[in-house]
Amino acid sequence: MTAPHRFTLASLPASPWKNGGGTTREIACWPPGAGIEHFEWRVSIATIAASGPFSVFAGVDRTIMLLGGDGVHLQSKEGIDHRLDTPREPFVFSGDAAIDCTLLGGVSSDFNVMSRRATCAADVRVIRGPQSLDAARDGLLLCLVGQWRAGDETLQEDEGLWWAQSPLAWVLEPVTTNARLVVVRWSHLSNQS
Repeated sequence: MTAPHRFTLASLPASPWKNGGGTTREIACWPPGAGIEHFEWRVSIATIAASGPFSVFAGVDRTIMLLGGDGVHLQSKEGIDHRLDTPREPFVFSGDAAIDCTLLGGVSSDFNVMSRRATCAADVRVIRGPQSLDAARDGLLLCLVGQWRAGDETLQEDEGLWWAQSPLAWVLEPVTTNARLVVVRWSHLSNQS
C-alpha cells in the first residue's frame, strides 16, 4: 500500500486561465502529469476574478463547491441555472455543457472535481461528524474548517491528503467543534483495474 500524499492549499502553485478571468491551483490528478485530455480524475481550487465562460470538458463530469467569496451564477443553454452562493455545498454538472459564469460580487474561490465519465465517478461530500469510510482505491480528504483526525493523521484547516491506486479506509473524527471535512471518493468501472 502506498502512503497518502499530504498537501496544503497555500503551497499549491497558481496557473492563470487563458481568458484572464482567474487562476487554478491543481491539488492532484490521475495519472500524475496527465494533460487536460488524458486525466482520469482531477481536483483543483479555482479563483474566479471575472465573469465569463467555463471551459468545456467533453466526457467529463464535474462537481463544484464554493469555498469563499460571494459566489457565482452558472447558466447554460442545456438548462443549467444555479446560484453557487452557499459555501461547502457541492453542485454536480456535465462538463459537456457550455457554462456561462457570472460573479455575484467580488472574487470567489471554489473547489473543483473532474472525473472522466468513461472510467470513473466521483462522490463528493462535506461531513461534520465522525465517520468510518470503507476502502476506496482513489480519494481525497481536505479539512475546510477546524481540525480533523484521519486515522493517524491530523489535518488543520486547508490541509489534506490524497491517494490513488491503493485502497484506503478511514476513521474520521472532528477534533474541534463545527469542523468540516470534504471527502472525495472515486468509484471505477468494473473493467478498470
